[in-house]
Amino acid sequence: MTSTRPARVAPPPEFRFDRDVRLGRYRLLSLFRGIDRVPPFADYPATAAQRRRVVRATSVEVVRGPVWMYVAPHEVPPFAKAVGWKPVTCDTDCIVVGRSHLAKSPAITVYLDILHELYHIFQRRAGRELWDISNGYAGSPTELEAYAFAVREARRLGATDRYLRQYLEVDWIDRKEHARLVQNLGVSLK
Repeated sequence: MTSTRPARVAPPPEFRFDRDVRLGRYRLLSLFRGIDRVPPFADYPATAAQRRRVVRATSVEVVRGPVWMYVAPHEVPPFAKAVGWKPVTCDTDCIVVGRSHLAKSPAITVYLDILHELYHIFQRRAGRELWDISNGYAGSPTELEAYAFAVREARRLGATDRYLRQYLEVDWIDRKEHARLVQNLGVSLK
């Protein structure tokens, strides 16, 4: 049976990040310290040497506005204009994060988000297409894999299904798509 109490979970003690940073570009490991020492780091789909190279090469761009976190596309995805999205683009591996997200979101949310987005970096380096939403957001194989990675870590830390439903409630999908995402990830709907 699923607990209905909200999760009182925190990121592993190895993980730290600055809540009050200026806008700009940073090295991943200087902004999200210890991400390479948390237990799930060894589970990214790459060798140990590849994982080290990826975290050293990945940057983070802190931006203003109502932005959560995403991998900067190399070029603007075809659907972006239709939904009014003007993403930061970058030729290298870069994760974009909103300054307000860093400043105000619970630490566990920021932690799970960076795990999720870093998973996308590994997917893209393996030749996967990150921006194919032809089956909807909740049916995108790359999104499901990245969320499953974060959900496993959240469960390891003691997160409840109630917390996970809230975590998976993102602004860019409706209730029906949210329910589909939750079900596709094996999280209880109630």
